[in-house]
Amino acid sequence: MTGASSGIGAATARALRASGWDVVGVARRADRLAQLADETGADVFAADLTAQADVDALAAHLAATGPTHALVHVAGGARGTDRVEDGDPADWTWMYETNVLSAQRLVKALLPALRDAVGSGAGHADALFVTSTAAQVAYPGGGGYNAAKAGESMLVHALRQELNGEPIRVIEIAPGLVKTEEFTLNRTGSQEAADELYAGVEGPLVAEDVADVIAYALNAPGHVNLDLVTMRPVAQSAQHLLARGPLRPRTR
Repeated sequence: MTGASSGIGAATARALRASGWDVVGVARRADRLAQLADETGADVFAADLTAQADVDALAAHLAATGPTHALVHVAGGARGTDRVEDGDPADWTWMYETNVLSAQRLVKALLPALRDAVGSGAGHADALFVTSTAAQVAYPGGGGYNAAKAGESMLVHALRQELNGEPIRVIEIAPGLVKTEEFTLNRTGSQEAADELYAGVEGPLVAEDVADVIAYALNAPGHVNLDLVTMRPVAQSAQHLLARGPLRPRTR
C-alpha cells in the first residue's frame, strides 16, 4: 500500500495489520517507513511513485517476497489554492503525476501480480484507490486538484470496466474533509491556513476513519465490490457546505 509514511496511509497500514493482512508500506520517506515497520511489523519499501524505475523496483520486490493480493493506493496530494488563471503549471504537473500517473504506473506494474494471486487460489484480488470528493465537485482555488483527482477517479472507473469478467475488485474511496497532520499544511505551506480550514468544525474525519472504511472494503466477502464510497463528516453536507460550531437539532 502506498502513502504509508503518514496520515491515511499510515492509519491504513495499522488497520490492515490489525485485521490480519501482511502489509508492504510504500512511501518516499524511509525514516517514517522504518518507524511504521517498528510499530506494526509491516514490511516497507521506499519509492517515489512518479519515477518508473522506483515502481519497477517495487514490483520486483513484491514478486520476490510473495503473492500480491491487493493494491491499495493512498498516495497523492495537492499543491496550491490559486485560481485557474493564477495557477503555476509546475504545481498542476506535480499533482497530475502524483495522483494520476502514479496510479497508472502501479496498475501497469502490479496488475499481473494480482492476476497471479488469483490464479494461485486466492479467489479474488483488489485494487483500491483513495481519491477525494474534490473529484466530484469543483470549487474555487481547487482547479488543479479537482482536475487531478477527477482524472484518477476516471482511471478507476475505466479500469473496473476493463477488468469486467475477472475476479478483481476495483474500489474507490472518496473522502471529504479529513484532518491530518500534513495534507493541508503541504498544500498551503501555512500552519495558519491549515488551522483555519478546520476551525470550529465538530468531528472532522480523521485518518483512522478512512482507514476503517478501507479495511472494511478489503475484508468484505469476495463477491461484494464497493465501487465508490463517498464519506464526509456530518458537519460537511456537501463540498461547499461546512458547518462551524456545535452540531445541534434545530428548534421549532
